[in-house]
Amino acid sequence: MMKKRVYTSEFRGEAVKMVLASSKPVAVVARELGINEGTLANWVNKHRHAHPGAEQPLDVSERSRLKELENEARELRMERDFLKKAAAFFAKNQLS
Repeated sequence: MMKKRVYTSEFRGEAVKMVLASSKPVAVVARELGINEGTLANWVNKHRHAHPGAEQPLDVSERSRLKELENEARELRMERDFLKKAAAFFAKNQLS
């Protein structure tokens, strides 16, 4: 049977800071620290609930970049969906 690991509040705080201060996803930071992804995500969520507004809002250039990336993601999804349909069409005609 596995023992439950206990982490100090300092370790938890530093792990949360790593997630919030970097652009790395929770999964990457958790892997680097050798802890469970869900555990770190819970710590980050608790911190965000306890400190609403502690994170800096996006400035104008960041908002504009985010909008560009959202548009690019939408376009890429449409292209992917089209290619899936085209591949299915040609695969269907290949069998006939």
